[in-house]
Amino acid sequence: MHSTDKETKVDGITLVTGLPRSGTSVMMQMLAAGGLPPLTDNVRAPDSDNPRGYYEFELVKKTKKDASWIASAPGKAVKMVHLLLYDLPPDRDYRIIFMKRDLKEVVASQGVMLKRLGKEGASLSEAQLIEVYKEQLRQIEGWLLERPNLRVLMVNYNELIREPEPVVEAINQFVGGRLEVKAMQKTIDRSLYRQRC
Repeated sequence: MHSTDKETKVDGITLVTGLPRSGTSVMMQMLAAGGLPPLTDNVRAPDSDNPRGYYEFELVKKTKKDASWIASAPGKAVKMVHLLLYDLPPDRDYRIIFMKRDLKEVVASQGVMLKRLGKEGASLSEAQLIEVYKEQLRQIEGWLLERPNLRVLMVNYNELIREPEPVVEAINQFVGGRLEVKAMQKTIDRSLYRQRC
């Protein structure tokens, strides 16, 4: 598990979610730098797409069948792809940081990563894939609003990169106001913002 020298006491479970390639790894890096330790197992190694690491925890992908990992999550940040939110046990409270990014950038970034991995992308065109994502986001945002055990902060990745200070402060307040905001801002590397629209 990654940790920082200065860990900050943050109550509850903090989930970082969004579409793949929407900035979830960046947000995990920021929270870790700010003092909120991530729950991660380092199974997925850093690569050229995410040179600072993916901050994933493999057991999260199996939440529908086995959610026992949640017992280890209080006081930590956990990365979770958006569609897995539906599998969260409803008997706990969750704080969710939901990353939003220009969908053209999301699709372009996914395409670059798949090409590097030598994998075929979806059979859908870019425009069709964007429509699929729009519908997924519409459905899950409606679902989130109906869940009293979920608190949600929507974070625009493009705004975060362009003008981080107010976004970082909003994140800090959302998780209790005890994070090291200057350290969080220093993790933002605009050179890693490669797929721009």
